[in-house]
Amino acid sequence: MGQNKKSLSLAMIVKDEENCIKRCLDSVINLVNEIIIIDTGSTDKTIEICRSYNAQVFPYPWNNNFAEARNFGLDKVTQDWVLWLDADEEVAPENRNQLNNETLFEDYDALSVPLINFYGEAVDHDQVVQIAQPRFFRNHMGFRFENKIHEWLNLSSAYEQERVGFLDLKIYHYGYMNSQVENKQKFKRNVSLLLRELAEEKNHSWTHYYLAAEYYRSNEFNKAFEHVNQSIELFINEGIIPPPSMLYSLKYSILMETGSWEGAWPGIKSAVKMYPDYVDLKFYMGVILYYKKMYQEALDCFRKCLELGESNLNYLTIKGLGSFSAWFYAGLCFEELKNEEEAFLAYLKALIISNNYIPAREAITKLINMHPSLADRIKYLKPEFMRLLESN
Repeated sequence: MGQNKKSLSLAMIVKDEENCIKRCLDSVINLVNEIIIIDTGSTDKTIEICRSYNAQVFPYPWNNNFAEARNFGLDKVTQDWVLWLDADEEVAPENRNQLNNETLFEDYDALSVPLINFYGEAVDHDQVVQIAQPRFFRNHMGFRFENKIHEWLNLSSAYEQERVGFLDLKIYHYGYMNSQVENKQKFKRNVSLLLRELAEEKNHSWTHYYLAAEYYRSNEFNKAFEHVNQSIELFINEGIIPPPSMLYSLKYSILMETGSWEGAWPGIKSAVKMYPDYVDLKFYMGVILYYKKMYQEALDCFRKCLELGESNLNYLTIKGLGSFSAWFYAGLCFEELKNEEEAFLAYLKALIISNNYIPAREAITKLINMHPSLADRIKYLKPEFMRLLESN
């Protein structure tokens, strides 16, 4: 951990991760004092690769319970602090000097970091979903993982004492890339474990949410919608009002994917009222209004999205909804309101923020073809902006 006086253990559970484990370990080899690997039955070169990093590898008979496997690993760590990762993750190269911030490690018992989830065909830093998640925690405090699948670290005592801080050190996660999501075996395993958890623990609110998320990623929208609604209802019945924000983000994502604009309205207004600073919900409200042909109201929503931005990591946030995607939809609204110059500028701003944002480039080309007079505006653009309009 560099100059930091606190020692750090890496704790992981793995199985057949030879394609990605090296990237993960390379990212932490100079940050940690100890690597603890719990292997749940690898048949490839995973164990061999881990041992080449001087990792301590412990076999663990897989029992369909991720939390128990992780907790087995926690029993093996010996250092002051623990960092937990998955094999399809890596610690970003930037801001590593944050680990030398003694005050953070003295004042808190756990530290959340920005978790950056890539999605799509290729790694694109503008195509991510981000949220703060606790990944560093003090050893010997009794912190344990819970849940058989989609396990989470129970830090309730630390939260109650306001002992959870924030460390600006990003972790990149590649597990939602198309190549991984299309792995049907992983989907079947996850759904099987979640359904089993439902059968054993009756109606568990989070389990329904995770089932909804699995079905959503596999484009089974009807099942996803059924489970997210059950999750919301259970949270309300448990007295958790409002239910967690990500449930509403998922619910309205499903309705938008299926073009259920009437089904989404006016319910989205209630969701936004519950979480007025959640940019994703405000953006969805704008999109719903746009497709309901309420263009001025939609434009007002996208302007608010730009005010909110997307730096609030307390929420699960899609990058762009408080920046380039909001500008793009603002441009669509301006077009419908017959304000082509403002539409042109909105598309250009989207492209300046995200240089590879193809919808904005295509919209500009289409707009100029329809309104040739706008081509005169391009002549006065700076060369770097002109390059953005050229097709890749």
